[in-house]
Amino acid sequence: MEQLVCIVCPRGCTMTLKDTPDGLTVTGNACPRGKAFAIAETTQPMRTLCTTAATAFPAFPVLPVRVRGEIPKERMFDVMAAINAVVVDFPAARGDVILENVCGLGVDVIATSNLLSEEGERP
Repeated sequence: MEQLVCIVCPRGCTMTLKDTPDGLTVTGNACPRGKAFAIAETTQPMRTLCTTAATAFPAFPVLPVRVRGEIPKERMFDVMAAINAVVVDFPAARGDVILENVCGLGVDVIATSNLLSEEGERP
């Protein structure tokens, strides 16, 4: 038996999961989305990642970035290592791909700011 709080909506239902012979049983959820969240969180937790990447621009030494989709929770440190190994050396704009298919997960790391493109600065 496991308990968790749903984060799908602001309601924050406290749910209980039980492993039964028929599969996982979820109680305490107010909607079907809560049940789906609880099962996914228990069987294959996924996360989004927001961080910064180093740049070659002295005026803006870091650029805010995020993954475009969810990644497996157990691969967070692998993705962070890949991002930490990058130095952005072009004037990236919001949505520009910084790392394509990071760690072979089928998810890109993208810029979330126009700071570099608006500055127009070159290293």
